[in-house]
Amino acid sequence: MRTVQRTEADRALLRDAATIAAAMIAVGASFGAIAIAYGLPTWVPFLMSTVVFAGGSQFLAVGLLAAGNPLAALVAGLLLNARHLPFGLAVSEAVGPRLRDRLIGSHVLTDEVAAFTLAEPDPDRRHRVYWIIGLTLFTSWNIGTALGVLLGGATGDPDALGLDAAFPAALLALIMPSLTDRATRTVALTGAAIAVLLTPVLPAGLPVMCALLGLLTLVRLPRRKERSC
Repeated sequence: MRTVQRTEADRALLRDAATIAAAMIAVGASFGAIAIAYGLPTWVPFLMSTVVFAGGSQFLAVGLLAAGNPLAALVAGLLLNARHLPFGLAVSEAVGPRLRDRLIGSHVLTDEVAAFTLAEPDPDRRHRVYWIIGLTLFTSWNIGTALGVLLGGATGDPDALGLDAAFPAALLALIMPSLTDRATRTVALTGAAIAVLLTPVLPAGLPVMCALLGLLTLVRLPRRKERSC
């Protein structure tokens, strides 16, 4: 009976991996096409998807690089990916004890990998879940990037085809699931308002960095204790 349950769980895991791989190919293709449409060299999206592999951070970095602000792209990427530090601590046991596993495992760590791994109730299966989802996402993202580069190189005027709108649309699609949380929604809207207000007065790239000030909405000042009568 236990073997049957394990087989069903493996099938469900493979189905989930295939589904999320299809989504990653589509998003990766959008990234590759946008990078080429912004005039970046062909090797840049390939290098980013292989060495960086950071999803939303890559979209943001491409926009900032196209705006001529590589320093802002670097800082923004580091800040966005800082969330992987607690993720890594939470899934460290699932990665494996060997140094090789930890080096490669840290590279394929994403939000989806952490979510799938932590959702697995069986500690003995978490290692398998982590690596199947992680390697699937890494492979599918790079396949999507390659398709996007080919698509972007075959197009004519990016603005006429609407690729200029693909970058913000892709970022919006990435953050939409998180906006159901009230605190996250408040931070996002506040940051967006700050960026819009500062766009006319600051150089390209800096308004996006200033949008991080939206995180200040999470600060809660301690209430004053009522004086006892």
